[in-house]
Amino acid sequence: MWNAMTLSVVLPTYNEKDSIAEVIRRFEATGIVDEVVVINNNAAPGTTEEVATTGAREVVETRQGYGAAIQRGLKEVDTDLVCVCEPDGTFQPEDLFKLLPFTAECDFVIGSRTVSNFIWDGANMGWFLQWGNWAVAKLVEVLFNTSSLSDVGCTFRVLSRERKHDILSKSRLDGSAYGLEMLLLAVVRRAKVVQVPVNYRPRVGVSSVTGDFGKTVSLGIEMIGLVLRTRLRARWLRR
Repeated sequence: MWNAMTLSVVLPTYNEKDSIAEVIRRFEATGIVDEVVVINNNAAPGTTEEVATTGAREVVETRQGYGAAIQRGLKEVDTDLVCVCEPDGTFQPEDLFKLLPFTAECDFVIGSRTVSNFIWDGANMGWFLQWGNWAVAKLVEVLFNTSSLSDVGCTFRVLSRERKHDILSKSRLDGSAYGLEMLLLAVVRRAKVVQVPVNYRPRVGVSSVTGDFGKTVSLGIEMIGLVLRTRLRARWLRR
């Protein structure tokens, strides 16, 4: 528990067999996590066996895509606070202690991977990804008059139970852009949002998206389109 509030961690997994058990154990070692739920989304062979060596609960989601996995995970938990993270070794579970203090005043707390001081040598955050995420974040900031944002692609975040239900009620995307859709829905529906720098480390294995430059560019274009469409639909989304 954190400040008398129950806390769960949702970890979507597709290609993280070699890192997931260690990530789970580090979340468990914080001493504040009540439950870790792993969403197996057609994960690499051997992933289930790795999860079984930990105290995490595994759920299989047959609908494909990052968004589908996250939505399933959010539906599976019923704690006061929910942390969403990727189990690929890029994030430090201990940085949860950076995000949680802001939950006293904000119902959607997001990490940022674009602050250079926190980007480790070898991390997959070259100039294109770093400045691309920053640019789209500033587009969101301007179009929606938000608090300061510096990263739209960070998948390390904490949200309240109420915000979780609110976001799920309007969620539409199953794919990789769902993290941005979560942020946009929170902003449009007047959540209290804050972004906090977190450590970003080299990934264990190869990403199915950012490991391919073509897919990275395609996702970036999709994200810009999503931001613009959401701006046009903002009034309807507030209903």
